[in-house]
Amino acid sequence: MPTIFVLNGPNLNMLGKREPGIYGGQTLADIEAMCVAEGEKLGLTIDFRQTNHEGVLVDWFHEASDSVAGIAVNAGAYTHTSVALHDATRAIGIPVVELHLSNVHAREEFRHKSMLAPAAKGVICGFGAQSYILALNALNTLLQTQK
Repeated sequence: MPTIFVLNGPNLNMLGKREPGIYGGQTLADIEAMCVAEGEKLGLTIDFRQTNHEGVLVDWFHEASDSVAGIAVNAGAYTHTSVALHDATRAIGIPVVELHLSNVHAREEFRHKSMLAPAAKGVICGFGAQSYILALNALNTLLQTQK
């Protein structure tokens, strides 16, 4: 089964506690369980990770280039600031789908600009935890069309 990295950036470990009106009441562990279950349905192995450190995310992107079929990433605030993640996305040669729990375009103006989007295959936002499931389905479709 192809492996997909589901990568999570800063503060996502606080889901369930952090601004539930924006991010929902589910914890990151709840979302991980949803992703693993969806991966099983799709025939994908899910490797789910979270870090608060930009360099760790970059390292995981580099690791992915040699070991996985694609990445679903919620880079959190690094979405809007990280040239390093943009460059890592372009460097690895596998599909990357950017995702967000909230509709970043309906929030503060600084969240409207994504450094990742120009390098990613697509962006999914605003569907709460379902954004993760939509990203996995998008990656699965991309992988099926590459065959």
